[in-house]
Order: sequence, then structure tokens, then C-alpha cells
Amino acid sequence: MSSVVIVLIVAQLVVRGWLVATGGFYWDDLIFIGRASTHPILSWEYLGHSHDGHFMPLTFLVAGVSTLIAPLNWIIPAATLIVAQAIASIAVWRMIRVIAPAARGGAIAAFAFYLFTPMTVPAFAWWAAGLNSLPLQAAMAWIVAEAVRAVRGDVAPQAMRGVVIRSTIVFLVSLGFFEKSLFILPVAFVAAALVVRRTRSAETQEPTPSRDPAPTDADSGSRSHATDLGPIGIAFVRVRALWASLGAVFVVWLVIFFAVSDATAGEHSIGQTARLVWRSVTNAILPSFVGGPWEWERWVPSPPMGFAPLWMIVSGLLVVVGAIWWAVTRRQGAIAIVLFTVAYAVLAQVPAMWNRSSANTALELAQTMRYLPDTAVVITLAWALVLAAPPIRRSAEATATRRHAQDPAGQVAPVAVGAALVGALVVGSAMISLASFSSSWRDDPTGDYLANAQRSLAQNREHPMFDQALPLEVLLPVAYPDNQISHTFGRITDRSPFASTTDTLNVLDSAGNLVPGTVTQRRTIEAGRGSCRRPEVDERKRLPLDGPLIQWRWSVALSYCANRDGIVELALDGGPAVRVPVRSGLHVVYAQLDGAGSRITATPVTPGLALHTGEGRVGEVVEARLAG
Repeated sequence: MSSVVIVLIVAQLVVRGWLVATGGFYWDDLIFIGRASTHPILSWEYLGHSHDGHFMPLTFLVAGVSTLIAPLNWIIPAATLIVAQAIASIAVWRMIRVIAPAARGGAIAAFAFYLFTPMTVPAFAWWAAGLNSLPLQAAMAWIVAEAVRAVRGDVAPQAMRGVVIRSTIVFLVSLGFFEKSLFILPVAFVAAALVVRRTRSAETQEPTPSRDPAPTDADSGSRSHATDLGPIGIAFVRVRALWASLGAVFVVWLVIFFAVSDATAGEHSIGQTARLVWRSVTNAILPSFVGGPWEWERWVPSPPMGFAPLWMIVSGLLVVVGAIWWAVTRRQGAIAIVLFTVAYAVLAQVPAMWNRSSANTALELAQTMRYLPDTAVVITLAWALVLAAPPIRRSAEATATRRHAQDPAGQVAPVAVGAALVGALVVGSAMISLASFSSSWRDDPTGDYLANAQRSLAQNREHPMFDQALPLEVLLPVAYPDNQISHTFGRITDRSPFASTTDTLNVLDSAGNLVPGTVTQRRTIEAGRGSCRRPEVDERKRLPLDGPLIQWRWSVALSYCANRDGIVELALDGGPAVRVPVRSGLHVVYAQLDGAGSRITATPVTPGLALHTGEGRVGEVVEARLAG
């Protein structure tokens, strides 16, 4: 690995480190934490859960272990992102060098594109998305490189078994993080076939000794006629053990995915899917070729969306057209490489966009760019394949002209200097885009809310708290029950206990601060006919309300006077009884009851306990200041 490559990787990790250091938990991260706080992390109920149609047991496992070790501590998630990015970057460079070992500046340019393209940034900064996409990027680059080495004959027959085993394990691990890793198999196979096609084309023009490994006894028959099969047939026959192993995993995982996942549930639209894919191509992929977009906006609680101006989209298109023209006119077999890349950039997005193609889905979803990291790897792969392809033979005059493009001292031609300058400008543009994204990413209340809430819960640990939903700006109710504070803070030890009864009603406000709460007056509980000296509730008794309640989880505020400490059961019609601690003297108790009806049943449990009940309220818990 050259010093330039090492510098580029370190630069990327420094930039990405700054990005995660200024970031934090967001949306799905809290759902993962909530599930890890309410389920055993080694249970199938936790690992096999279908989250938004995804089957990703290893993603849940990493999130669960992180939550167990340091709940709601961003250091471990940030470290996992940096380490995974380093592994992916090294794997991509290895892929480039395996495919195009003779390329120098072009290989570094392709690598710089992968390292700094905005297409990989949004999925990296978001922990949940990074746990999906980074293993996919690393595994795709690794397996493609192994397949190319094997099909090109760089692997000795006795070492082929190790290649198959390693690649299969990498494939399995990647699938455990993200089912989209199923795309790795067709990408690796196409890359292998393109390498075979390139090699055969070069051998046709200028014969060279065969690089195929010596055939084993098992392979001798098939290799004798492999050259009659064409690039696809040769790519299959030469490393059929690898394809058989990966194919078996592919089929089994696909069956498990459709058995476990609910990806096909909900409303879907072919038209909306097409519009989302087109928006992603025009407003996300094309601007990335010139380092865009520069402007990122977010509509909390949505993630940042990139808004590229028309000139940037057109500039990106011109860069793509220029690159395609150069490849097609200078390299043999470039048309097939271009078609493969375009097909992947479009088709690989279809499953994700289909899964989110309801009529209510905004097209701006495609501008979040979080579905594009693997496309960046494939574009880098295509670049390496083009660099390694044999040049198209030109006339002697054209060859002489090309030679005179360099001076006698061997200095780089002006066109190369210009290309390097353009590359530097694109990387600089990408840094502007990243800075804009980071600013938008930080414009999120989640981090401050979590910090304030942890401090507030620690200050209130002597008093039980009712469960409540996270603010809408942090997590919407569609995530229920994982949008409840008992899930988010369930693994925190220094906090208030969560219960269905309390003698002090406190709540967290929208900023996470502890404030007094109260119960709204949806219904009123009539006062009992006794007094503190003559308590009327010494056995099962119905406390009438001033009107009926529908089936719901209601909060109750009830004043009482008890003759001693003890336990009383409260219940609504059709709901379970809740045991409520009471204290001797005049107090107020708060309880949450499930049920309906027009009466609350009170039953003393402690022998000798008797209460006089005053007026009470049944309704919802809100901040006291909001109720006046």
C-alpha cells in the first residue's frame, strides 16, 4: 500500500471521525436501543425481528451489545462506524489493485472517488444505516477481488478451498447485517465475467502465456472445453466451487428473508417507485460526480436531504458522459462495463424504493442518499475494470501524437495535470458538501433531549414515573412501543423506576427536563360520602365517574385519606386491577388503568386498611403548565 493511499485513508477517517464526533443517535438507533432494553439480545424475538422489512440479526446483535455495555453512550457506536469504515476502505483499495494492478494515477483517482463521494456520507453518519451499509461495502469489495483473482488464475488450486471458505464466511456475515448483500453474488459474477472477457480480448490481439491454474483431476474435463463457453461460461466453470457455495447461501438466505420479513406488507406503487429511483439518479447520483450537493436541509424529524441546483446536476451529467465517452473510445469492452454499472445504479435501488413507495412517500426521500453506498463501490469497481481493460488499437499517427503529449523529460502530459486538478476540485467540492451535511445533521434535538432526560431521571430516582412517549421531534408514534421512555432508557441504571403508580407526578418535557405533571379532566371521580374519621372504603367499592370512558389507557389522580399504610387495588371495567401503595394520612395518588366504563373499583388489600376518597380526575398526563 503506497504512502499516497495511506494518506488518503487517514484523511478520510479523520474527516469521518469529526463527522461522528459531532453527531449522535437518531431515529432507528433509538428503536434498536429500545428493543435491546426490552428483549434478551440473544433471543430470536430480538435478533430475528423484521424492522421496516429488513432482516438483519447481526445489526441487532451489535446494537444490543453496545446497549448492554454502555446504554445511550455514543462512543461505542462512533467507534464501530470508524472501524467498519476503515475495513471497507482497505477492502475497496485491495479490490482496485487486484483488478487493475498496473494502473497508478487512475487507481488512486478511483479510490479517492470512493473515499470522498457524498454518496457514502449519509449512511455512514447514521449508526443504524452504517451498520447496514459498511459491512456490505467491505464484503462486496472483498468477494469481488477474490472472484477476480480466482477466475484470472492467480489462486493456486490447493488454495482455492480457502478462498471459497473465506468468501462464504464474509458473505454470511454481510448478509447478517443487511439483506441487500444478496447483490454481492451477481456483482462478483459479472465482474469475473468482464475480467475473462477482457483477458480473452487481450489474448486475441497479443497472445500471452495462459494464466489459468493447473487443472485438478476434477476440473480437467471441464477446463478442456471452457474456452468454448464464452466469458460467462468460463467465469462460471473456472471457479464453480465459489459460485456453488455463495449460491447456496444466497438461496437459503433469500428463503429465510421472505419467511421472516414483512417487506412486502403495506401499500406499494410501481409509478412511485419509478419516480423515487429517477429522483435518486438525477438529484443524488449525478451531482455526486462533481462533489455535490452543497446544500443539505432537513425537516425534523426526517434525515437531511440534498438539494442540488440544476447546474450541478448538468455538470455531473457532463462528467458522466465524458467519462463514458473516454472509456468507450479508449478501452476495449467498456460498453459492457458501462451497461453493468448503469443497470446496478438503477436496479439496486428498486427494492428499497418499492418498500417505501406508498402514495404518502415524499420524493425527497430519494435525496437523502442513504441507499447509495454500494452503488459507489460498483462505480469504483467499474472504474478499475476500465483502467485494466486493454486499449483500443489506434493508427500510428494517433500513437505518435499520444507519445508527443509528454516532453522528453518524461513529465506528465497537460491532460493528466488537468485531470488531477479536476479531481482535486471534485474532492474539495465533496468537502463542502460534507460540511453542509454535518451542519444539517447536527440540527437535531435528539442528542440534547437524551442528555437532559438522563440527568433528569437520575435526579428523580426516588419517585416512580409513568411511561411516556418521546417527543415527536425525536421519534414519531409509528415506532410504538419503542418510542416510550421506558424502552429508550430501560438499560440505564441511575434513573427513576417506571411504574403504573406514583405519589409524585413528574414528566419529561420536550427538551428532556423534569417538570411537574398533572392529569387532564376528561372525567371526574365523585368524592366519597365518608370522611377521614369515618373512611367509607373498607371493602370492594365502586367510585362513580361523571360520564363513561372508551377503552384506553387512562391516568387517574385520586385524593384520599387512609387510616394506615397499605395497598389498594384500582380497576376500570374490563381492565386489570393495579395495586396502588397508599400512606397513612391525607395524600394524592396517581395510577394508570386500562379499561372503559363509568366506574372505578377500589378494593383494599391490606387487612384493616380503610380510605376516604376525595374528588379525582381521569384523563391524560400532561405538563402542569399546559393545563393551567
